[in-house]
Amino acid sequence: MLFRKKIEKSCSYCLFSTALDGGEYLCSKKGVQNQDGKCFRFRYDPCKRIPPRAKALDFSKYDQEDYSL
Repeated sequence: MLFRKKIEKSCSYCLFSTALDGGEYLCSKKGVQNQDGKCFRFRYDPCKRIPPRAKALDFSKYDQEDYSL
């Protein structure tokens, strides 16, 4: 997922952008842009992409007997 070929363009994970306060990004090519901004100079930086959080596991279906040897 992080290295797929067709990645949607977004300033939030562009090589040329730097995060500012309030969901804005400073682009070295275009200036201040919002997070959904995109341009033809987009270069994907996988280190800036934050993967979604994993869901919490549900242990309520197990009882104490399942944990004993």
